[in-house]
Amino acid sequence: MAGRPPGPERVAFPLRIEPAILNVIRHTANGELRSINAQIEILLKEALHHRAAADEVNARQD
Repeated sequence: MAGRPPGPERVAFPLRIEPAILNVIRHTANGELRSINAQIEILLKEALHHRAAADEVNARQD
């Protein structure tokens, strides 16, 4: 895509999502001046980070 700064390679991925969830993501993305795609990617990264932290805490308790 012309004009896009260099960065990590991206892979297209079709996503089926409930309209209500998409509306919340759209609203949040607009408020943070992001695309819906960028907002979904951020939410996924945050969830993975949170899950990794929770897994680490659970591993320490064992």
